[in-house]
Amino acid sequence: MKKRVFLIVLDSLGIGELPDAADFGDVGSNTLGSIRSHPNFHCPHLASLGLYNIESVGGGVPHPMASFARMREASLGKDTTIGHFEIAGLISQKPLPTYPQGFPPEVIREFERISGYRTICNLPYSGTEVIKDYGKRHLETGELIVYTSADSVFQIAAHEDKVPLEELYRVCRIARELLTGEHGVGRVIARPFAGAYPFYRTAGRHDYSIQPPGKTLPDWMREKGFASISVGKIYDIFAGRGFTECYRTANNTEGMDRVKMLAQKDFSGLCFVNLVDFDMVYGHRNDVGGYAAALSAFDSQLGGLFPLLRKDDLLIITADHGCDPATPSTDHSREYTPLIVYGEKVKAGVDLKTRESFADIAATVADYFGIAHTFAGKSFWNDIRKD
Repeated sequence: MKKRVFLIVLDSLGIGELPDAADFGDVGSNTLGSIRSHPNFHCPHLASLGLYNIESVGGGVPHPMASFARMREASLGKDTTIGHFEIAGLISQKPLPTYPQGFPPEVIREFERISGYRTICNLPYSGTEVIKDYGKRHLETGELIVYTSADSVFQIAAHEDKVPLEELYRVCRIARELLTGEHGVGRVIARPFAGAYPFYRTAGRHDYSIQPPGKTLPDWMREKGFASISVGKIYDIFAGRGFTECYRTANNTEGMDRVKMLAQKDFSGLCFVNLVDFDMVYGHRNDVGGYAAALSAFDSQLGGLFPLLRKDDLLIITADHGCDPATPSTDHSREYTPLIVYGEKVKAGVDLKTRESFADIAATVADYFGIAHTFAGKSFWNDIRKD
């Protein structure tokens, strides 16, 4: 029988502050806790799997269907890139560079020289606010809007009527080649927008990530002859490395539709999924009700996935960091993340307690496929497998 693993990352669904949250300015953050009491929140499938049975979450069901754990990030960061790299087996001891005062003048000058464009802004900014404040000038002058956030990102915003998408992607590739070494940010992000003031962001976003510093789970899967399928922005996060198939998606709904389509196909390997709306559309915009509704919509689609799972399938649900929409901050938060593991081959109700690294996921998946690896994580497959 062909083994399949569906690894779904609910981007930013943290479940409470980590012990070192104060070092990151995130004391009191609890993304799930902030949305759980909202009237839009209704997640019976996640509850039945054991989401509320996870340590410190509270309100668990008597007989959860899945095994579950609370995941602690071992890497020094709280961003998408480091979080996903750790899920895929790599722990980052050094945080990626951030720029709370904007990028150094020499970095901006070199980018302008190579790209041929002048730039404006160069400050940490909300993506929706920056186009309100700088969009008109950009249209008048053609200067690119360069901005960052609390995360390790170099973001370039441009109106699609002024800078066509392919041209925006070209200058982002230039920035990616430039930003290495000391200034090796996790991601360069194309942020196209359109329309009249106050403008709106379009679906043409594209991420250009730093290369993983070692072999990741997708690399191992592909090298050993298994399928390694990317859904959502996973392909971009890993700089395209290690995948046999790639399916980009516009939103969570399209992402889950793609997962259900793939669940009806014959393959042996990994389907690695990122659902970004929780983070990009709701967490960063402090939209508690929208976040609650989005998780509820995922829960509903999860119900449609269950009947498509086969005897040798594993369903793994986790997250990469937090992004508490109820705090004053609009940035990521340093939080524990949930882990749910479900399938016919998995024992129900096993509490794996608090795991010391997201990398335990990669080690477990590799163990399931019989792949010898060098991941830093510790496999929990023998703890949850049915005899």
